Amino acid sequence: MNVHTGRQPTTAEAALVDSFVDRMGELPGDAEIVSARDNAIEALKTQGLPSRRVESWHYTDLRTLLRSVAAYDSAAGTNALPAVIQGSAVATVSNGVALNAPRIEGVEFTKYSEKLADGSAIRDLAIRGGDDAIGQINAAYVTDGWSVNVADGVELEAPLELQNAQVRGQGHVRFAVKFGKGSKATIIERQTGGEGEGFSTSVSNITVADDAQIVWIILREQGVEATQLAQFTATIGTNAKLTVYIVNAGGKLVRQEVHVLSKGEGSDFQLRGVNLLGGDSHTDVTMTLGHLVENTTSVQIIRNVVTDRARGVFQGQIKVNRIAQKTDARMACNTLLLSDDGEFDAKPELEIFADDVACGHGATVTEIDSNHLFYLQARGIPESDARGLLIKAFVAEIIEELESEPLVEALEAILDKWLAAHV
Repeated sequence: MNVHTGRQPTTAEAALVDSFVDRMGELPGDAEIVSARDNAIEALKTQGLPSRRVESWHYTDLRTLLRSVAAYDSAAGTNALPAVIQGSAVATVSNGVALNAPRIEGVEFTKYSEKLADGSAIRDLAIRGGDDAIGQINAAYVTDGWSVNVADGVELEAPLELQNAQVRGQGHVRFAVKFGKGSKATIIERQTGGEGEGFSTSVSNITVADDAQIVWIILREQGVEATQLAQFTATIGTNAKLTVYIVNAGGKLVRQEVHVLSKGEGSDFQLRGVNLLGGDSHTDVTMTLGHLVENTTSVQIIRNVVTDRARGVFQGQIKVNRIAQKTDARMACNTLLLSDDGEFDAKPELEIFADDVACGHGATVTEIDSNHLFYLQARGIPESDARGLLIKAFVAEIIEELESEPLVEALEAILDKWLAAHV
């Protein structure tokens, strides 16, 4: 079966189409969902995986980088992992299957497979556009996940951890979360994997209603042979605040997309990212942000540490509509390059159609300051420890913005683990 007219499909493209044919009878969904799946796989067959010729994938040539696709492995399941933060509520998806959900007053959990089966998930499966390879793949193969509704005025006392555990093989999940008016919550989206070959997609769609205050943390610790394509989309209501943290600390090939629309006046979007890149990994964080109304704010700060032969990408695009006067939007990408063989590409963009705004962006790349390193070594600190201290100082500003001490300690532990393995 040819994926492209006039050219042969790659091994990965052929494997994706073949696996759909093999599993289509097992995938949950009513007639509308089945049709949406068919449309998604047909788009993938027609367009193929995106190459560098597709602008939004220019720095992540998926057609070349994705050399193979792990097969489904029904024996790859695992139990729920211990929570990152003790006392957190946990809802787990393991090997593409949702396990038990916690009981929280004012919060309703529904297995995503049930929404697929009754057709209520149909709107979620809409594709963003011709370059939405993640949406296409996930819509075609998604098996389960969690749909979560947080009622108006509910304030979660402890974090809610949404786990996606993919030890090996292939898995495709969705998280759909609606935060009611005036709600307040901290969500940890935990993407984990084992050391075997894995291929997974994960799509999170969230709605933040008026006056809500939401912190969403994407914590990724994938194995060295894992490929994950992930997408996070959000809309923000009036006087609501959404803060997203992304911590990438593993995976061979990773793309994390973030697409946000500030739809309510007085809304605020904050993005913080820490990319810890080692080995021969390739990690891409791509963000689009639309300021659609007046008096909205946003700040995005990304810190990257690159060593070995790793390559990283940050693409950040901010669009300010003509009516979105008084917008204040700022973006910065800072990279610490520790290896001559490492690489990081930054592409910040502003599209501004309003004239009364305050917008700016910047990007820097640097090495460890030799004077700082000498200062620490002169005081008896071994070079490897000194490098680790300077790296920690580089990313500490981002991590310490979190108001929760347990969260800060958990992220610092992940950083220490990465440093021990790569520095």
